[in-house]
Formats: sequence, C-alpha cells, structure tokens
Amino acid sequence: MNSTLFQNKSVLLTGGTGSFGYQFANLVLKKYKPKRLVIFSRDELKQFEMSQHINHPNVRFFIGDVRDEGRLQRAMNVGIDIVIHAAALKQVATAEYNPIECIKTNVLGAENIINVSINSNVKKVIAISTDKAVNPINLYGASKLCSDKLFIAANNLSGKSGTKFSVVRYGNVVASRGSVIPFFKEQRASGTIPITDKRMTRFWITVNQGAQFAANCSELMRGGEIFIKKSPSMKIIDLAKAIAPECKQKEIGIRQGEKLHETMLSKSDAINTREFKQFYITKINSGLWNKGNFVNYNREKPKKLVDEFEYSSNTNKEWVNANQIKEFIN
Repeated sequence: MNSTLFQNKSVLLTGGTGSFGYQFANLVLKKYKPKRLVIFSRDELKQFEMSQHINHPNVRFFIGDVRDEGRLQRAMNVGIDIVIHAAALKQVATAEYNPIECIKTNVLGAENIINVSINSNVKKVIAISTDKAVNPINLYGASKLCSDKLFIAANNLSGKSGTKFSVVRYGNVVASRGSVIPFFKEQRASGTIPITDKRMTRFWITVNQGAQFAANCSELMRGGEIFIKKSPSMKIIDLAKAIAPECKQKEIGIRQGEKLHETMLSKSDAINTREFKQFYITKINSGLWNKGNFVNYNREKPKKLVDEFEYSSNTNKEWVNANQIKEFIN
C-alpha cells in the first residue's frame, strides 16, 4: 500500500526502541516521509543505540513512560497527528511474577494514551496487540485483552476531538526480543534442544511484516476495528529442527501461563468479524457492518465467516515447514 497517511504528519511511537518500534521507525522514514517522528521510550541506552543507526533530521528521541500521563502530554504537545502504541510489558513469566507492574504499563498506560490523545486532538491511534489477548490464560494476555477493550471503547469518548482508535493483532514475531530463537541457538552446543511440548504450534510473522501491517491499518482504520493479520503457522519442533537439525529434542513440559496453541480469533468474536484477503476485522458492535461507510476496506467486499469459525495456530490452513524456517533465520 502506497499510503500518504504519514506524509508531512507528526507521529508518536511508544515503545519506540523495541523490536517493532525500530522496524516501524525505519519503515516510516524510508517510505512515508513524516514531518516528525517522536520515539517515546523509557530506556536511554536503547535510545542512544538507536540514534546511532537512525540519524534523521525529523526524528526526536523522548524519554518517558506510558505510566506517566504528564510526560505523555508533554510529548504530544508538539501537535501529534498519529499515535502508534507499542509500549508493553510482554514477557509472560515476568508478568506472572510482577502482576501489578504489568497492569500499570499495559492497562493504566493504555488509559493514559487514550486520555492524552483525546486531549491533544490526535487524529488516529493504533494499538499493537497480541494473539495472547484471545482467551487469555496468563496475566500478560489478560492485560492486553483489557487494553484492547479500552482502545475500542475509547471511540465513544473522543467527542469533539474526533480521535479514532483501532487495534492491530498478530502472533509471535520471529527473532524479536524475547523470541525463543536465540535460546535455541545457544543450546546447540549442548547437543540437546529443550522443547516444552512437541505438539506446540505458533503463528509466524516477521517484525517487518508486523510493522507494515500496522502502517497499512493506520490508513484503513475508521475507528473501532481490531485488525487481525492472516499468518502461517509453524510447529515448535520444526523451528528447533531448522535451527539445530543435528540436536536431540527433549520435552520438558509446558510452562506456567503458556498455551499449547495460540488463537487470534475466537468463535465468540468471529460472529462480529469479517474476512478480507490478507486480514480479518472484528467490530464489537456488529451493527456497524450495516452502515455504508463500513462496507469496503482496501476496495474489498467483506466476507462473513462460517458458524463456529476460529482462527487458531493448530487449525490454520497455511504453514511454514522446517526448510522454509531455515531459509529465513540463516
């Protein structure tokens, strides 16, 4: 999509020094020519390191935490048009052990983004979500489900400001921070790769694909959508085989808060969802589909899903095998 959405616009990117943030910043600067790109994060070292690779006159690095509403207000005082909200505490085990800290960032931080965006007359806000927000069994997933609900409901609060809020959801990002790939590579020397459960499956998406999807959805959004990217699935045993084909695989048991398979669209939400060529769109208020301005996205006619449809990693129609995985990670 050759969008002009970001051209001559001021963009605030929270969590801007993370894996997604780094890729999104590069994408926007190379393809869309924004007036200003504000990298908002709380890690000064990561900001310094990122500034060594992204040396652009339109980039501003801003130290801050989404928990701090006043600091967010200061960052948006420059006249921000679009907010891409990627800041989150996302490690499942960390969230289980530090639940209140997870809620402060993922839930209360989302509330701060909403309030300051409305007060600052921001035009569009895209919140980055995760497949773990669907039928969550861990605190991280539950906090992101709550965050998603807040952003969708925020469309009822914007009033005269007219701020629009939407959510982008996709699965595990390959080789992002916290990915299992570096761990598997470290274990090669031992001759054994530990696998929690050999039946485990996950969705497969690259950080570049995630960043481009978020950019595209920023153009398509009208407010109130959850955009769900279609992605192939992979078996965890194929990932281990691609990284270390010479190693044995040892099953060690599933961890606390971990699912055997991930789901990006539940049967319950599928009722309020329509299918498009490259994604699904969920609208909590299904009546919106009956309004003319909600019929077409990207000049596509929406397709109603069959009864009891569910989009899960183990029942997905599209898969990547060990050889395809190997081509990407090597």
